[in-house]
Amino acid sequence: MLLKRTNNKMGKSEHTWLHSTHHFSFADYYDPDHINFGVLRVLNDDTIQPKSGFPTHPHRDMEIITYIVSGELTHQDSMGNEEKLLEGEVQYMSAGTGLTHSEYNHHPDKRLRLLQIWILPPEKNLEPLYGSYRFEKKDSHNRLLNIVSSKQGGAQIKIYQDVKLFISRLDKDRRLEFTIDRERQIYFVSIEGSIEINGTRLYEGDGLEITEEQQLIIKALSDAHFLFVEMASSHDL
Repeated sequence: MLLKRTNNKMGKSEHTWLHSTHHFSFADYYDPDHINFGVLRVLNDDTIQPKSGFPTHPHRDMEIITYIVSGELTHQDSMGNEEKLLEGEVQYMSAGTGLTHSEYNHHPDKRLRLLQIWILPPEKNLEPLYGSYRFEKKDSHNRLLNIVSSKQGGAQIKIYQDVKLFISRLDKDRRLEFTIDRERQIYFVSIEGSIEINGTRLYEGDGLEITEEQQLIIKALSDAHFLFVEMASSHDL
């Protein structure tokens, strides 16, 4: 079953310094039909203007993955981590028992675009984790690259929850296939370009809930850049 979510029907936050699209209920946007998708609680597509960002704020009992689409992000947190992340880099943070952090675009004239993904952890009060990894464009060119997995998985980035995140940059007219294990589901995001998944077309910013499918056939209608989260099909919230 495929349920398409078009970008123009998602939640929006418009500020002088931030444009944000919310795939699920977040902040002032509330949609009772789209509060979460399995363990995927938040997926925000954020564009942050130069010399601006999110001041220090708290998190706990959430696993947060940030994927830099373009620009540069400066991160600082209460665990003593401070670094600048560039295009293609992925940051992960398991907030666990609690932490604070800030996120800024300090570039003088270039906008920052990122996807921020919040995953519900398997249990509360886990030990906080932080890290980052830089993936090269060639690593995901015309192939699926597993960038995040559970601690039992094989990705470079490992978090507590049983999920897998994949990215790809697919040339026009190229195609990929992905087999979905039983009792697993997928949330798919078209980051740039246009693609077709099992006959359903997605354009930039669209999302797709995928349940009860065994195989994905992904075709690039233009040069395309996308991400998806694969997870168990049931979760006790």
